[in-house]
Amino acid sequence: MDLIEGINALRLEKNAIILAHYYQRDEIQKIADYVGDSLGLSQKAADTNASIIVFAGVHFMAETAKILNPTKKVLLPDLSAGCSLADSCPPDSFSKFIKSHPEHLVITYINCSAEIKAMSDIVCTSSNALKIVESVPKDRPIIFAPDKNLGRYISKKTGRDLLLWNGSCLVHEAFSVDKLLALYKTYPESKIIAHPESEEHILELATYIGSTAGMINYVKNRPEEQYIVATEAGILHKMQLEVPNTVLIPAPAEEDNTCACSECAFMKVNTLQKLYDCLLNERPHIEVQEDIRLRALQPIQRMLELSK
Repeated sequence: MDLIEGINALRLEKNAIILAHYYQRDEIQKIADYVGDSLGLSQKAADTNASIIVFAGVHFMAETAKILNPTKKVLLPDLSAGCSLADSCPPDSFSKFIKSHPEHLVITYINCSAEIKAMSDIVCTSSNALKIVESVPKDRPIIFAPDKNLGRYISKKTGRDLLLWNGSCLVHEAFSVDKLLALYKTYPESKIIAHPESEEHILELATYIGSTAGMINYVKNRPEEQYIVATEAGILHKMQLEVPNTVLIPAPAEEDNTCACSECAFMKVNTLQKLYDCLLNERPHIEVQEDIRLRALQPIQRMLELSK
């Protein structure tokens, strides 16, 4: 049976919804019920009536869906789909960090494990981090974790002195400023747009800085321009669908690879075959320990409430 036909048949039979991140393979984005960034995916997971949620993304995203849907089965096509940013914040070390700063409110970027979310006061995404930090009274000190680049960007935008955890995303730190400048010289009419997880020297070159959804909307509203896009290359699929006649150029990575751009190996481990297999067998499924789930649920709900 054709894989796509098989996935569609199983999706109907099992009342399943397929959620996919913008960084997934093109063929997965094409068949997903919803494609979005972390905020949009969280909102969709919170609202779905499906019996099964197949999360075509990485582990922390599927965990978030399970935290919001304890009675539903949440499937991840490949359990090895991790996240370098989430890995950069081990729970034991972070617990000691926040205990040494008891007066601080803890805001964590959604790209972290359920254990880290359970230690947080509010969760945020790159779409709403600015709004969430600004919602905290100015006299309340804040720990921001785990992404130091996003934290530094938000600190600069708000004027808040955030206490940053020293974590980062390997994909967004892989961009080469020298190669980017060389590319810009080749395409001087281009605008550089970047994700705030990128390093400061990349952000300084950008005309626009925003979340994956924000970048897509920015380009959609200005289709007459030409763009160099500094985030994971998977975004180009959805972006090009929105602006089919716009020239989109992936920002170059430091290391040469097959596409000369920055790709997340974790995001790319999910395939159509694995998607079909996980729907067929209803595994691997995600479980979150109940006490952790309940503690992690509160800061996620605060984020969703603030994002309305």
